Amino acid sequence: MSKTDISAHTQRLRPRIVSRIAAVLILTLLVVPGAFAQDVTTEFDESADFTKFKTFAIRDGQLNSRNPALSSELTKKRIETEIARALTAKGLTMVTTGPSDLNVFYQFGAARRVETETYPAGWRGLGTRVARVPYSEGTLVIDLRNPATRSLVWRGVATEGERDPNKLAEKLDDMVKKSIDKYPPKK
Repeated sequence: MSKTDISAHTQRLRPRIVSRIAAVLILTLLVVPGAFAQDVTTEFDESADFTKFKTFAIRDGQLNSRNPALSSELTKKRIETEIARALTAKGLTMVTTGPSDLNVFYQFGAARRVETETYPAGWRGLGTRVARVPYSEGTLVIDLRNPATRSLVWRGVATEGERDPNKLAEKLDDMVKKSIDKYPPKK
């Protein structure tokens, strides 16, 4: 092949290569942020009358993480303080002793996860490249129980995917706030 033939061949391939690179970049920009976004879901007892609940007490909290940044007494205090702040902002009153209208229980756990991404690579984009992206996933479950019936009346579950456990700990306040923002439920 002469230099002219190689140049012409390169000119024909260039748009294909550029379009494949652009496709990979677009997919990466769309997929990666979604993989690490916070997700909050709630469920509730539809027969419960949420207007009768005026007081709450934080009864128990459990931390299930091997990472010291996520399993300390300070993390527990931080979660409890934010739960109390958020429920008080909703018009409920915290009770430290005696009976309450709602008992609050929570669990926070963190586990390491691996996100696998595949995209075209290799000569002319015919191969496939696989990338493994490790991250920590934290899940906070907040349960509100009616002590009179001992039944669960509301549950908020916030899940946060984050690579750094220290950054995950920083997002705990936001996880609590986004969960409690959905209380009381709209029937």
